Amino acid sequence: MTVLVKEIMSKPVYTIDIKKTARDAGKLMRRIRRGFLVVVKDRHPVGVVSDSDIINQVVTKNIKASQLKIQALMKRPVVFAEPNEEILSAVRKMKKSNIHRLPVVEKGKVVGVISLTDIARTSPEMLDLLEYRLKMKEMPSEIKEEVTSGICESCGNYSEYLKEVDEEWLCEDCIEELKSEA
Repeated sequence: MTVLVKEIMSKPVYTIDIKKTARDAGKLMRRIRRGFLVVVKDRHPVGVVSDSDIINQVVTKNIKASQLKIQALMKRPVVFAEPNEEILSAVRKMKKSNIHRLPVVEKGKVVGVISLTDIARTSPEMLDLLEYRLKMKEMPSEIKEEVTSGICESCGNYSEYLKEVDEEWLCEDCIEELKSEA
């Protein structure tokens, strides 16, 4: 039997605006008792931030949290799953990108979050993922998606199609513009 992401995703999704600070994120995480937020711009997902990001980028570097914008702290582009995607596909994305939580996005809007814990709870045959999850914490995260959605780093517009070109995530229009200049 195939299990779809929408059947096991967690709701509600907690988000934070891209203009907020690391302090705002920390306070929100404490209030909602969650360690993961989806960063949004105009209600579209543009990045993610976790309690680990705050510890690694703010606390250990002794940076004043109220002065560090979420935009500088967040991980991007957003690697995501779709509601009708099979959980095995979501797990492959997590493994490929070395992450253990995926926002679930439908028509450019975040509708849920799926984690390895959700998957293990629902699919006991995937308990080996928990072992993988522990190993992931020791490895640096690196996004390996070829195409995703988010904010273009050149024009600043939201796009369903972003591709990495020369270490920047660009929309189709900016990629075409870059090609025409060459």
